[in-house]
Amino acid sequence: MAEVLFYHLTRATLEGTLPGLLERSLERGWKAVVQTSTKERCEALTDELWTYKDGSFLPHGTSADGDPAKQPIYLTDKEENPNGAQVIFLVDGSVPGDISAYERCVLMFDGLDDAAVAAARGHWKTLQGAGHAVTYWKQAETGRWEKAG
Repeated sequence: MAEVLFYHLTRATLEGTLPGLLERSLERGWKAVVQTSTKERCEALTDELWTYKDGSFLPHGTSADGDPAKQPIYLTDKEENPNGAQVIFLVDGSVPGDISAYERCVLMFDGLDDAAVAAARGHWKTLQGAGHAVTYWKQAETGRWEKAG
């Protein structure tokens, strides 16, 4: 069973949070998949990962780059794991499918969007009911992420 982390974004944006989580995944020696809801959003996040911090970038690619098995971070709008990733990041309303191939699933949702919050609650119930270990993370006033509940 996968460990599932729900990140409730209220103070920070996805673009401000995702790169740090991806950096930590690479530091663990893990490959990652980032699954978006649309091809356009996938392309926008690809651009963001090249420029999110001066003097640094996260090595990543999409199907357009070829040879997905060699990508440390693979961005897609489909349910796939072509790089043998240990962690999947579900963003922008991506729906968790079969996550059994992953050690960790990180579901990031916009806490200011009522529909996104309702969808996350539904995913929580489904994933917990399937036997996955689920945890909820929220951002404190200090900006640090704290495990809640």
